[in-house]
Amino acid sequence: MDLDEYRRAARAWLLENAPSGEEGPGDPVARAKDFMARLYDAGYSGITWPRRWGGQGLTQAEERAFAAEAHAFSLPTYVFSIGLGMTGPTLVDRGTDAQRARFVRPLLRGEEIWCQLFSEPNAGSDVAAVQTRAVRDGGAWVVNGQKVWTSVAQHADWGLLLARTDVDVPKHRGLTMFVVDMRHPGVTVRPLRDMSGRAHFNEIFFDDVTIPDEHRVGEVGDGWSVAVTTLLHERLSISAGVGMGGQKDDPASFEALRRSVDTSDPIVRDELVELHIRTRALALFNQRLAQETRAGIFPGARGSAAKLLLAELTLYQADLATRLVGPESVVGGHPLSYAIAMAPGMSLGGGTNEIMRNIVGDRVLNLPPEPRVDKDVPFKDLKVGTQA
Repeated sequence: MDLDEYRRAARAWLLENAPSGEEGPGDPVARAKDFMARLYDAGYSGITWPRRWGGQGLTQAEERAFAAEAHAFSLPTYVFSIGLGMTGPTLVDRGTDAQRARFVRPLLRGEEIWCQLFSEPNAGSDVAAVQTRAVRDGGAWVVNGQKVWTSVAQHADWGLLLARTDVDVPKHRGLTMFVVDMRHPGVTVRPLRDMSGRAHFNEIFFDDVTIPDEHRVGEVGDGWSVAVTTLLHERLSISAGVGMGGQKDDPASFEALRRSVDTSDPIVRDELVELHIRTRALALFNQRLAQETRAGIFPGARGSAAKLLLAELTLYQADLATRLVGPESVVGGHPLSYAIAMAPGMSLGGGTNEIMRNIVGDRVLNLPPEPRVDKDVPFKDLKVGTQA
């Protein structure tokens, strides 16, 4: 099938199967799972993922073609975003064959929902400072600790957990990655509500939670390396959103603002052109990074640059929407109010803008590094939260 034919087929399928945007009765997560199953069965989930593990085995060209058609629809895929953008790619890159065979296809088909368990109260942008402990017990590990700011954990079946397995080595060397059953006894999920009253994030407590060793991802003590893989995918996944939303219902997009403001004013037109240029430039940068990743070229710290650019774009977008629409844009009930309120969070999630700038300065621009503590200090001797 050539690309034009593929795109026409995708458009026809979406017209027939994509939700109308109006929520009907019943559980929205169940409806989302039903849609993902149909999406997968039609060949539009995991388009570039290896066929061996349940993907479609196609190219970036087909993935871009489908994304271009999907942009016109409001697809109920948010609850699967962590699995599709972060944990799933990590398992494909770093998991065992048994883990890929067990987890990838159910993830792509929407049968199982995933979350990412990295951040803690004393380990946000400094991920390597995590204190959640995993202690070996025969052929298993027993986990105790707390995670926070975890998206979709209230719906998740599985989580990718970064835990400390050794306190007698420097902090980056004492970590191990695991797949944890979120329904296991001892896992407690509590919602964290934001200023809007919504609960997008959660805190999770682990009390003597047992994880079999076959659910370990990577070698013992190599969790930091696996986490870096996840963080790369996270930053690429976040930046690929390109703005507050990314689909047709994004109220602060260039297209939405153009329809809702007075474009006869040349200053307004100039502002909208600037938004379009920034949005398009980031989209092209992300497209390049995605192509390189699929070709086996490691984007490295440029993934952090993309995430930083998206955070700055989102803040610019929110500021522009507020200025163009006026004070009513921030009043509850206005389509823009929630997007504007949530915009600052983009400069925190996935690593703060300050951390992203440090990474870009250090690893892309080769600027002199900031003073740091001795990397050879064992974790137990560190003041938790120090940069090392």
